[in-house]
Amino acid sequence: MSTSDVEEDSEAVMSTPHVVVVMGVAGTGKTTIGPLLAGRLGVPYAEGDDFHPQANIDKMSAGTPLQDADRWPWLDAIGDWAHGRAGLGGVVSCSALKRSYRDRLRAAAPGVTFVHLTGDRKLIEDRMAHRKGHFMPTALLDSQFATLQPLGPDEAGVAVDVSGTPEEITERATRALDALPDASE
Repeated sequence: MSTSDVEEDSEAVMSTPHVVVVMGVAGTGKTTIGPLLAGRLGVPYAEGDDFHPQANIDKMSAGTPLQDADRWPWLDAIGDWAHGRAGLGGVVSCSALKRSYRDRLRAAAPGVTFVHLTGDRKLIEDRMAHRKGHFMPTALLDSQFATLQPLGPDEAGVAVDVSGTPEEITERATRALDALPDASE
């Protein structure tokens, strides 16, 4: 193997995409921003809601907040997906509102990075009220904000404001991720 081959191989390892979890309360745009961000990063996207068992969807559709016991299998399924994408990269949406939920995801897939979509409650409520075909009712937004524990300073991730167009939000997220120190350094 030539020296240039070694340099190319080390560059490929350093540029290996991470798995990114797009998190936040309902209505912040996880399902909109996630695929856009995945496209920008050149990696696959997985919709976190697709990992919910039907019992969870039924509860939320009825306006009943999930309990931690409801969330563990869902988080484990997302963690399994993220683990399978280690070294390959990917983007998955997941509310990941509590530190313990993010810890569970990190335990399954060390090295995940979080993009916390944040914003004004009125803006988020308005967006929720106008979306079509989603099982999460606006009535559960208060429970989401009550549960939310923002990223800690020791957690790999960034907070991104959700005001503006999806393209503007995605651009902010991409720039913020680019500014993070590389965990492999």
